[in-house]
Amino acid sequence: MKKRTFSGVLLTALLLGAGFAQAAPAAPAPAQVSEHAADLVFQNGSVYTVDKNRNWAQAVAVKGDTIVFVGSNSDVRAYIGPKTKVVDLAGKMLLPGFFDAHAHASETVKQVFQVNLFGLESVDAYKKAIKDFIAANPKRTFITGMGWSNTVVPGKGPDKAWLDEISKQIPIVLTSEDGHSYWVNSKALELANITKTTKNPAGGIIERDANGDALGTLRDSAKDLLDGLIPATTVDEYTKGLEIFEKMANERGITGVHEPMVGGKPVIEAYKNLEKADKLTIRFRNSLVADPALGMSQVPDLVKVREENKGPLFQVNTVKIFLDGVIEGSTGYLKEKYHNVDSHGEVIWDPFTYKTTAAALDHAGFQLHHHAIGDAAVALALDGIEFAEAENGKRDARHAITHMQLVSPEDVPRFKKDGVVAVAQPFWAFKEPGYYNDIQVPYLGQERAEKEYPIKGLINLGVPLASSSDFPVTQEFGPLHSIETGVTRLPEGSASTDPADILWPEERATLADMIASVTINGAYHNFVDDITGSIELGKKADLVVLDKNLFNIPANQIHTAKVLLTMLGGKAVYQDASFK
Repeated sequence: MKKRTFSGVLLTALLLGAGFAQAAPAAPAPAQVSEHAADLVFQNGSVYTVDKNRNWAQAVAVKGDTIVFVGSNSDVRAYIGPKTKVVDLAGKMLLPGFFDAHAHASETVKQVFQVNLFGLESVDAYKKAIKDFIAANPKRTFITGMGWSNTVVPGKGPDKAWLDEISKQIPIVLTSEDGHSYWVNSKALELANITKTTKNPAGGIIERDANGDALGTLRDSAKDLLDGLIPATTVDEYTKGLEIFEKMANERGITGVHEPMVGGKPVIEAYKNLEKADKLTIRFRNSLVADPALGMSQVPDLVKVREENKGPLFQVNTVKIFLDGVIEGSTGYLKEKYHNVDSHGEVIWDPFTYKTTAAALDHAGFQLHHHAIGDAAVALALDGIEFAEAENGKRDARHAITHMQLVSPEDVPRFKKDGVVAVAQPFWAFKEPGYYNDIQVPYLGQERAEKEYPIKGLINLGVPLASSSDFPVTQEFGPLHSIETGVTRLPEGSASTDPADILWPEERATLADMIASVTINGAYHNFVDDITGSIELGKKADLVVLDKNLFNIPANQIHTAKVLLTMLGGKAVYQDASFK
C-alpha cells in the first residue's frame, strides 16, 4: 500500500461557507419561460456528461437541487429567466462531482488531535514529532498518533527502544500510515500484558527481536491485544475531524465518499451531529466492520445500526470484511509464499466462518466490502461472494473487493461473473521509490511485483471499477491525481515512455475510463447512480468545474488541473477565489 504527500494544512482547515458568485444579469427572458426558468445556468462549457454514451454538451441548467437541462447553448436560453444566475464557463470543463469509493474520513481526527507522522522520512524525525507533541500536550497520559512508514523501517518494523528513549512511563501507541500496524513502547506492551510467551493471535504478528521478546511492532490482529487500553476519541473530536475532511474533499471536487469502517458509536454520532446541523457537504455511504470472532451472531446488531442511519446524505448500508493484511507487513495473504519470510501471510477469517457470515450478511441485504490485498485473499473473497449467491440466490448486491494488489489471472474473469465491483486505488499503481524496490520486489519477487494493481484488464471485461484513495493512506487524495496515475502508471508528472519505468504498462487505462471510475462507477458502487455520478436530466446537481479540459492536455499534466467550483445538490460547497 502506498503513500502520497499531502499538501494541505490540516490544523488551519475550516469549513467553507462560500456561496455561488454572482454572475452578470441575464437578458430579460420571454414571459412564457418564467414558469420553468432555472436558478442556475452554465453555458459555453466543455460539459462531459459521463452518461452511458459519454456525450458532450455545452450547457446545463439547474433548478433547486436538480439538473433540468443538458444540451446546447442555444437551447438553454429557454431556461434563463430574470432571476437566473448565468455562468459563462468560457470553455472550462464541467464534470459530475467526484466520488471517492474508499476513504477513511473519520481518521482525519488522528492528524489533528494526535501525533502526526505522515510525510516524515526518518526515525529521528518521528522522535522529534513525538517529543514536540508531548511538550505541547503535557497533561496527556497516553500518547497516540498515526503515519509512520514501513519504508523507513522495512522488515520487522520500528523498535520499542526508540520510544522508550522518549518515555517509559507514558504508554505510546502509533499507527502505521496503512493502518495495519502499531509501533508501541515498553509501557504499552506491559499494560497489554504482551510478553515473550504471548502467542501470535490468528491473523496477526507480534514482531520479535533476536531473543524472542516483543520488538515493538504489532501487525494486523495483534493490534487487538491493546483493545480497551487506548483512550477513546471523543464525539466532538470526530465531528471536527469530519468537518476538516469535508473541506479538503470539496476543494478536490469530491461530492461522494464511501468510508469503509465507521465502527463505534462516537463516529456515527459525529456524522449524525453534522447531519442534524445541516453541515454534511458530501454524500456519505459507509461501511460497518464485521468481527471475525462473532461470525453470523453479529448480523442482527449490524442490521439495527443500518436501520437507524438512513439519512439523505449519511447512510450505512455496507459491511467491511478484512480478509488479510498488507504486503509491507508480510501479512497480505498470498497463494505462493513471500520471498522475505517463510509464509503465505495472514488470513484473518476462518474461511468457513467467513463464507457463512458473508451469506448471512447478504441475506440481510447488506453489500459486502472486502479488504483483499493478496491473490489468495482476493480468491477467498470471490469464494464467499459465490457461496452467498448459492445460498440466497442472485440479486443486485454490488459486492466489492478493494485494494487487489495481486490478482491471479484465473480469478480476473470471476469479478465479471460474480457481479463484483472492483474498488481500486490507482494512486498506488506506479513504481514508487521506497516501496517498489525496497519492499515489493524483495518481498514478492520481481515477477509478482511487476504485475500489481490490475485496472485495465478488469475494465476490458466489463467490471465496474470505482477509484478511491484510501485516505489517509494516500495523503494527497485528489481524484485528478488518481486519474493521471491510472492513465500513465508513472510517478506524477513523469513523461517517460520507457516501459521499464511503467508499472505493468498493459494495465494503463484510458482517460474516459478513469473519469468514469471517479464519477458514475463510484456512484454505482454505492447505489446512488440513479441520482448522481453523471450529468443527466433529473439527477442531483453534484458538479465540478475544472480550469482545463482534461482531454486537451498531456496525460502527465492531469494533476495540474484546478478545481474551481464544487456543487452538491445545486449548492456551492467550494469555490476558488479566481472563479468569478
